[in-house]
Amino acid sequence: MYRRIRDLREDKDLNQTEVAKMLGMSQTGYSKYETGENDIPTAVLIKLANFYSTSIDYLLDQTDTKKRY
Repeated sequence: MYRRIRDLREDKDLNQTEVAKMLGMSQTGYSKYETGENDIPTAVLIKLANFYSTSIDYLLDQTDTKKRY
C-alpha cells in the first residue's frame, strides 16, 4: 500500500508537502504514511482515493486495477 501512494503521488509530479496540504496535515505526518511507519486512517484513504481517482482497494493492494468503476 505504501508504495502505491508514493507512486501515485510521483505520477502526478507532486511532493509530499503538496499532498499533505491537500489532506490538511504536516509533511512529516504524511511521510510516515508513505514509509509505513503509521497506518493510514480510513478517512485519509478515502481522501487519497478520491484525489487520485482510484479505489481504496487499489491503494490497499487488493486489486491491480487502478481506475475505479
